[in-house]
This record gives sequence, structure tokens and C-alpha cells, in this order.
Amino acid sequence: MPPIIKTGPAAGTGNTSRGCGSCHLPNGKGRPENAPPAGLPVAYFMRQLQDFRNGLRRSADPRKPNTVTMIELAKAMTDEEMKLSADYFAAIKWTPWIRVVESDMVPKTQIVGNLFLAATHEPVEPINGRIIEVPEDMEQAETLRNPRSGFVAYVPPGSIEKGRDLVTTGGMRIVGNQIVQGKTTPCVTCHGLDLMGVADVPPIAGRSPSYIARQMWDIQQGARNGSAVQLMKQAIANLDGEDLVAIASYVSSRVPPRTPARETRASN
Repeated sequence: MPPIIKTGPAAGTGNTSRGCGSCHLPNGKGRPENAPPAGLPVAYFMRQLQDFRNGLRRSADPRKPNTVTMIELAKAMTDEEMKLSADYFAAIKWTPWIRVVESDMVPKTQIVGNLFLAATHEPVEPINGRIIEVPEDMEQAETLRNPRSGFVAYVPPGSIEKGRDLVTTGGMRIVGNQIVQGKTTPCVTCHGLDLMGVADVPPIAGRSPSYIARQMWDIQQGARNGSAVQLMKQAIANLDGEDLVAIASYVSSRVPPRTPARETRASN
């Protein structure tokens, strides 16, 4: 394991003297409050770090302090350290550890650090259009930071099916033998039919719905401005909050195939 993953940038001090694995976990699965970098293409990963470093990527929510930490870390990293971390995480195969559940009612939650934790075991409050993503086992995930203990994501009833429509067709309809375009470009156009990415377009299947929805929101709000983001801005410009939740719910519910199309193409 490279030093950048274990202990952080060689030039890091204070808040920047932490390894990538401390937040994103050594297996790269991340948690709902941050990115899951396992299996990301090297070129995409490098571009994100450079965007953080160059002021092109931030959070649209000023209450989210760990994004500021990520920006500071990226500024402290050398190009070599960026490449080492990109190669490390790209070599890790992504496996699902998020269980997506449609439900009208959810546990009451509290925020500890940047993570939502269930304050009750029973569902006691309406979901109200939200994504509520909490650890399956709070002690394992938060106290012990167990990289094998996953999460459950509660999503509104019907959101997975609505998301499937937007992801696969963009919401397109046929009315009177005429094609009526939907409100977005189908996600599969760029991210692949299996949602495992194409070239340096990132894989998204089975990843945190909280993270996915948050990134679409950040892009809509102009908080992400890297060169490759411009196509995403156009694709999601007409989506409302309910659409973002639906897309994230469906994408997260997809189980990555054993052999992604990306790997099949590379081997042919």
C-alpha cells in the first residue's frame, strides 16, 4: 500500500496529514459522506484531484467540511502521489455493499461528523422524498471503521422504477407514433448499458445514492466545473430534486456484473 494511502501527502501537515484510506477506506469503498474511488479509471481519478487542486470542484453545501479537507489534501499532493493513489484504487474491483430499500417510513437519524446514523431502530418518521443512508451496523461502521460492514439506503417508494426510466430512456415517450424526447439524456449513453463506465467515464452501478445525488446537485449548482463536467451539466439541467433521487436510487440498486463490459472490451 503506497504511503499516500496510509499516511497522506509527504508535504501534509495538520489536516492534510491523513492518508486516502482514512476516509475512503483501504478498499476504496468510501462512505456516504465521501467518494467511493475503488475501480475508477485512472484518468478520471486524476482529473478529479486536479479539479480540487485548481478550484474547479467544491461542494454546493457550505455545511460540508470534508470537501474543504479534500481540496487542501489535493493541493498538498504531488503529481506522483496523485498517480500512485489513482493506480492503487483503480486496481481494486468494485463490489456492492449498499442495500437499497424503498420505504414510506425511515429511522430517525442524527448527523455525527459527516455521517447519518440511525437514532432509532424502528422506522418512525416519513421519508418525505429523501435518501436516508445509514450503516447496517453502527458500531462496525463508525466506531470500528470496518471496511466490510455496509450500508442500507432508504429511498421513496416508486423511485427505483422512475429512475430506471430516466436512466435507460431519459424519460422518452412515443405518442401517436411520434417520439417525444424526455427531460434528460439516458445515463447509459455515456456510462454504458451496465452503468460500469466507458473509457474514462466513471462506473456508477451499485455506488452510494447519497454521493450520486449530491454530485448531480453540485453540478447543477455550478460547484463542479471541470472540462468533462460540461456534458453532465447539459444532461441534468432540467431535472428536479425528485428526479435526482430517482436516478440515484436506481443506479445504486444495480448490482455490478461479474465482468463489466469495460473489461470485456479491453480484453477483445
